Amino acid sequence: MAHTARTVLPTDLVALVSYDGKVYANEAMTRDRIGTQDSPHPLEAALEQWFSFATGRHTCVSVKGATLRGLVSARKRTTKQAWEIDCLIDAAEGDNSVLMSLLDRMTEAAGRSGAMRLFLRLPAGGDTEIASTRSAFAPYVRERVYRRDVDKDAHMKAPDVLRRRTRADPYAVFQLYNELVPPEVRRHEGMTFGEWTAAQESLGRGTQYVMDDGGRVRGWLRVAGDGDIGRFDVLGSREVLDGLLEAALAKVANRDRAVTIVPEYQVELASRLERLGFEAAEEYTVLSRRTVRPVKERVKVPAAVQTTFG
Repeated sequence: MAHTARTVLPTDLVALVSYDGKVYANEAMTRDRIGTQDSPHPLEAALEQWFSFATGRHTCVSVKGATLRGLVSARKRTTKQAWEIDCLIDAAEGDNSVLMSLLDRMTEAAGRSGAMRLFLRLPAGGDTEIASTRSAFAPYVRERVYRRDVDKDAHMKAPDVLRRRTRADPYAVFQLYNELVPPEVRRHEGMTFGEWTAAQESLGRGTQYVMDDGGRVRGWLRVAGDGDIGRFDVLGSREVLDGLLEAALAKVANRDRAVTIVPEYQVELASRLERLGFEAAEEYTVLSRRTVRPVKERVKVPAAVQTTFG
């Protein structure tokens, strides 16, 4: 019996719980889950699909008979022009065609909804990464998670030049991004301001800050809390990194653990984190794929027939 990749239906509830006692991991990782090992359960993802007016998540499953072979769900990033896969479950036991068909189906769905690009973050070097590249996903950057316990007695203080980001700052932050991020990464994340804005990932509920030096943005900091985890993102020139990290630790001082994820090209940032006692943890690969935009087929219209009556 062939497997079928399609959108989720209420009748798939039976398939979603038919795992023969085996639990398959969600291999997709999003920025707002970095530092945790919690993954959405397939049943949860399916239910959220039926309430998509509230969640904005889209889900496809691959079913063979009454057995779930795979599941993929995706959501928009900042705008609908960029989507990210937040749940990818492969229960096909080595049959890569199931995973590839799911990724193709989700890419088509993203394109129909107006997305230009679909993103996916996976554990580096795994079989799923290899299978995804065969489905036209291009790996463009590796990232490493860094974590450490928070020293609540350190009394870190944010630099005076750090302030909350305002509505006037995004383009200045984009200019900083252009200065510090390699072009081969920017080609995937955003060569234009609009593309970059659409592709911004959520860190969770938090606050953004900029380091302003004489009217020029030299650093960007995002901080969000999630239970006992304090997540932060840092982007800044070499001379302001220490100040940004000091500010980040000050902002997460009410949490138990500080967690960040560092792309491979930010070598100096990784080095300074290690000097501050952060430990390198999981490694991920980020991939992207241009969507398949549906094109309406041209329909031949017969020439009008003119009849003359004499």
